[in-house]
Amino acid sequence: MLTEERLVAVVVTPSIAEATPPGVDAAAFLTAVAEDTYELVAGLDFVSPVLVTSVPGMEEIVWPGTPVVEIPDLSGEALVRAAFAALPYGGQAVLLSGDAPDLPPLLIGKLFRQLGRAQVAVCPAADGGAVAIAAHLPYPDWAGTGFDDHDPVKALRAAAPGPRTVATGPGWHRLRTPDDIARLDPGLEGWDNTRALLSA
Repeated sequence: MLTEERLVAVVVTPSIAEATPPGVDAAAFLTAVAEDTYELVAGLDFVSPVLVTSVPGMEEIVWPGTPVVEIPDLSGEALVRAAFAALPYGGQAVLLSGDAPDLPPLLIGKLFRQLGRAQVAVCPAADGGAVAIAAHLPYPDWAGTGFDDHDPVKALRAAAPGPRTVATGPGWHRLRTPDDIARLDPGLEGWDNTRALLSA
């Protein structure tokens, strides 16, 4: 059993490969991006990392002792619900989409701070959707949204039982198409595997 109450779960699905740029191996790209996203979480203090995946073989990218939880290949609200339900322990959790390799770790901390006053908090994604969804566990029944819903904050607030139930933090970007590779910030530390693959 994990000893930390706060979990950060990196969610890895086959759709990450859809952002593979021309000339790059899709499986290698998915693995590099997922590993970089996991590494930024594994380096955080006061949280326990978890890998939630529908891609086989992902246990190879995690540090020893990190739980790896397999779920079916889902999307939308079903993916978010299955990922939250699969978490082995915790009072609060952040689900982080596995296609955000250069996310500043500070943004995860901001989501946990938002949970001090809200039941659910969202890190919005550029061009719609969410980079991360944080919640008190168990995940609320009313909170129906997915990582790729156009406006998850609006959808959650429309369903929430109160006006302060849903909070939002600063946004970031994900790698959903090859064009999104241009969003990666070369000035940020981290995302070494993705950086090396793209520059090879």
